[in-house]
Amino acid sequence: MSTNKTASLTRMVMPNHTCPYGTKSKWLLEKHGYRVEDHWLTTREEADAYKREHGVETTPQTFIDGKRIGGYTDLRAFLGKPLPAAGATSYTPVLVVFAVSALLALAASFHAFGAALTVQAGEWFIAFAMVILAMLKLQDVEKFSSMFLGYDLLAQRWVPYAYAYPFLEAGAGVLMAAHALDWLSIPVALFIGTIGAVSVFYAVYVQKREIKCACVGGSSNVPLGFVSLTENLAMIAMAVWMLINL
Repeated sequence: MSTNKTASLTRMVMPNHTCPYGTKSKWLLEKHGYRVEDHWLTTREEADAYKREHGVETTPQTFIDGKRIGGYTDLRAFLGKPLPAAGATSYTPVLVVFAVSALLALAASFHAFGAALTVQAGEWFIAFAMVILAMLKLQDVEKFSSMFLGYDLLAQRWVPYAYAYPFLEAGAGVLMAAHALDWLSIPVALFIGTIGAVSVFYAVYVQKREIKCACVGGSSNVPLGFVSLTENLAMIAMAVWMLINL
């Protein structure tokens, strides 16, 4: 389809490196109906010379109607699709974990019982969510422990608990999914869930602090709040449910 909208894009396309932001810039421009004049910088020397000539520090660079738009982030803003500001918080990571855990639980239930909506699916949902959240924490236990120490009441008094927490959460989740060693998984989930719930409630609703939650790892931008609290409440609910049904 022909278009009168034209954009000039200069990006690095080298034998051993193709700039991903340049590729995304080209795709984004074409998606918005621009015919792209695609200029490649095929060597580091060409890239450095281009930056000096135009007084820019990075590539790709987009020009529209002779006006420099800038790099990929600038282009997104120009097209009305700005990226989140640095440090901006979002509950999306936790909601994604819950959504994927629910789908896995429904799929497993359908395979095992021929029906997706079962009591077992509800149990698996919480167990799977616990394991996935623990896995995200275990990617970098050092970063997780540092963020966790910012609000967890037990960890602030006994630092090793901050390092042990993701292992306890993962272990309890796996055992609960299998209904194995209930005598161990139930008290562990009840303990860490209760301590976590009290800690989050105290930090958010008593101290009224605005800090980030370590629930999906130490590099997350998830705000500490009610959605974060659900991780702990779900563990408590699961432990109580399994205790009742022993």
